[in-house]
Amino acid sequence: MSTPENTPPAARKPRAGAESARYAVLRRLGPVLKHDMVVNLQAISMMAEVLNARIERASPSPADFQANISKLNRLARDAVASCLKVAAWIEPGEEQSVRLAEGVDECLALLNGNFNFRGFTVNREVTDGDFQVWRIALRNLLVASLISLTDAASGPCDVRVKAEARDGFAEITVTVKPRKDPIEAMAFEPSYRHLDWSDVQALAAAESVELVRTDEHVTMRMPRAVATAPLQIAPV
Repeated sequence: MSTPENTPPAARKPRAGAESARYAVLRRLGPVLKHDMVVNLQAISMMAEVLNARIERASPSPADFQANISKLNRLARDAVASCLKVAAWIEPGEEQSVRLAEGVDECLALLNGNFNFRGFTVNREVTDGDFQVWRIALRNLLVASLISLTDAASGPCDVRVKAEARDGFAEITVTVKPRKDPIEAMAFEPSYRHLDWSDVQALAAAESVELVRTDEHVTMRMPRAVATAPLQIAPV
């Protein structure tokens, strides 16, 4: 049986390329993930300071005190939920399926702030239905394609993401074209290296996703997510 140590380098290359690409995608998402994790924690800190100041000035009424504690609890729950979402990008855990529309929206929401900062507009055309794809594959390929195409752009662009179910596959097309309306955008330098086409190809090969590219767009065809694990019977 072959092991990583005795497998020929040529056989290990696709996996190494995919792992490098996944790491690069994660590094590029780092600032956004950090923001999403910290924003609710900062809200808790600010709320605690406000409550502490009120206590120091005068003892609040039991009703006011209870209301503030309840708000802190809500903020804490939101912070935990946000941290769990961020952790799922870093360590996905067991493979899960996701509705195509929901998965696309997750990726676009994560990149929206960065694109706005750089003067990119995003148009979403997604057929809302029950078609399921594997969440990890969608995240890796869609985010990598978006970052790769926008990295190659010379300036602000219109980004169009179209996704639909067709012939048993999810067909997703990402198109990037220069904006017709002139706009001043701040200079952008990524926190980590640029993503190129070889990164997207490596991820597509690892996830068994069909991929086609032209100068302006990338089209990927993802198979439907079908559970293969046996059903588990809940104990009575």
